Amino acid sequence: MSIPSIAANAYRMTSALSGAAQDGKAQNTTGSPDFAGMVKSAVETVVEQGKKSDNQAMALTEGKANVVDVVTAVAETEVALETLVSVRDRVISAYQEIMRMPI
Repeated sequence: MSIPSIAANAYRMTSALSGAAQDGKAQNTTGSPDFAGMVKSAVETVVEQGKKSDNQAMALTEGKANVVDVVTAVAETEVALETLVSVRDRVISAYQEIMRMPI
């Protein structure tokens, strides 16, 4: 999965989630992903990218892969992980802001 496809996938999931929020319907009635599903999918994507990087590195040690392929796989994993961490930080920040709101 390339960097543009990771971004496109994240955009598609976010658009579907915001569309469900605007409709006021839950995931069970519209079939669109909920927040937990979106987070789970993002984590699974990062895990898959990590496995791809590991496989490329192992193939390189066996002489079956190109260094460029390994560097590309590691860079894609790094971008995916940084994106996931950034989203996590924003969610935590939003939660803290909500908790500071007066009732």
